[in-house]
This record gives sequence, structure tokens and C-alpha cells, in this order.
Amino acid sequence: MDPNRAGLTEAKAAGSTLKPHPICNCEMRQQNRSQTKEMEDKKRLDIEFKSTLIRFFKNFLEKMDKAYEDMKRDQLELIRSHREMIRDQQEIKNTLSEIKNILQSSKNRREDHKNQVKDLEHNEPEDTPPQKLEGKRIQKIEDNVRNLWDNFKRTNIKIIGVPEDEREQDIENILKEIVTENFPHLVKELDLQVQEAHRTPNKRNPKRTTPRHIIIKIPRAKDKERILKEARAKKVVIYKGAPIRLSADFSTETMQARREWQEIFKVMNSKNLQPKIIYPAKLSLRIEGQIKSFTNKKKAKGVHHHQTRII
Repeated sequence: MDPNRAGLTEAKAAGSTLKPHPICNCEMRQQNRSQTKEMEDKKRLDIEFKSTLIRFFKNFLEKMDKAYEDMKRDQLELIRSHREMIRDQQEIKNTLSEIKNILQSSKNRREDHKNQVKDLEHNEPEDTPPQKLEGKRIQKIEDNVRNLWDNFKRTNIKIIGVPEDEREQDIENILKEIVTENFPHLVKELDLQVQEAHRTPNKRNPKRTTPRHIIIKIPRAKDKERILKEARAKKVVIYKGAPIRLSADFSTETMQARREWQEIFKVMNSKNLQPKIIYPAKLSLRIEGQIKSFTNKKKAKGVHHHQTRII
């Protein structure tokens, strides 16, 4: 046999029996593990991204739903307030029409009386049944006007004791500052929107030693009641460290009727009878576990508790 050919045959045989080097196998396994880890990391990041995206859209939809419900509730409240305002305006128009008719009727009666009466020194006649009915009718109209005016003021809060030169330019923000300083938990619970804010009376009297009251009008009566309830519970309300008072805003007639109970109220309070002035001007007491209300001051003064005369 040819020696060259024999060497070539042996070389082929030797090459067919060679095995891969161990170092090459290790590098391949390491490369495979790196690729697998990279794929797992990509998969994990993809899952995290999708989860984050889902949470974002879920929170976004929840906030949108809440905003829609709040907007819907506010719209219903505005519609209700608008309807009440229209009804109140109609009642005021009817009441003014009745007053006009009464005044005209009274004027006509005075003219008739003037033509008939010759002696100007005579005594006033006693009330006749028609006169009494007319008096009751006038009183009813006055009560209706008072109720309408009180209803118009039902969302007002009166702030008493704020210095006259304090925050005159942006007085509408003073309520939120007072609530933040005294009832911070209400800031998040209530939507403190101010519709109107002004001093009363409108003109300042230089001879007046006490500051004029501030009237704040807010959209919802329930928010006003919540604030006043917190103020009654706290007893001492402050603004920038100085004591002030918060109260409801009523017509002049209602305020005068409520003031007339002050003396009796103080005595009842000293007897621990838990007195309250309820609308429009009634005194409510807790006597022997029962709540009783009075419109007559003489009856309230005659109340007995455990056979002891209170007043």
C-alpha cells in the first residue's frame, strides 16, 4: 500500500474518534443559562408592567366612577336648590301680592272711615270679629315672610368676632381657615365651597366698637349643620388664636324671638335640663327623661322638676 494513502486513512480514523473539549461544553451551558435567565427576566418585567398597567387603569376607573357620582350628586343638589329657589320666589310673589291687597284694602277702609267719622276725638272701637280675622291674616302673612326669609338663609353661617380689618380682600376663604384650625377632620369630609361672603351691615359704622358679623353662604345646609354641631361640641372656637363664635343666620324677627329666651335658657341650663332653642323660637327641655318644648314663656317658667319650682 502507498505510504501516503495509509497515513491519510489513519488520520481520518483518528479524527472520527476525537471528543469535544470540556471547556467548550461549559461555555455553552453557561450561555444557555444566561439566555434562559434573560428570557425569564423579560417575562417577569412584562408581567410586572402589565400588572402595573392594570392597577393604574383600575384606579383610574374607580376615580372616574367616584368623580361621576360626586358630579351627579352635585347636579341633583343644584337642581333641588334651583327648584326650591323657584318655589320660594313664587311664594314671595304670592305673599307680596297678598300684602299689596291688604294694604289697598286697609287704605280703602281708612278712606271710608274718614268720610264717616266727624268726631276725631272719639275712642277706638273694640275689635270686632272681622277685625280679629284681619289681624290673624296679617300675622299669618308676616309669619310666611319670616319663614321665607329664614329659608333663604338656611345655608348661611354667621361668624362673630373677627376683627374688622382682617382679610377684607379675600373674606370668602376665612371659613376654610377656621374649619382647618378648629375641625381639621372636616376639611377632607366636606366640600367647603363658598357661594357668597360679606360683612353685615354693608356699611361700617365708625361709632361701633364691635366688628360687623361675617355672613358665609355655602351650597348645602347639612354641611352648615355639621360645622355648627362641631362648634357647639368644641365650645371655644378660635381664629388665629383669638376666640370667635359661629352661629346660624336667621331673619331679624326670628333672632329677636330667640333672644327673648336667653334669660330662661340660662336658668334651665344651670338646672342641667339640657335646654335647646329649636326653630323658629321654641324652648326644648329634658325633664325626667322626656323632651318637652314650650312656646309660652310663662308655661316654661312654671315647669317643676321633682316638685321643685325651676323659675
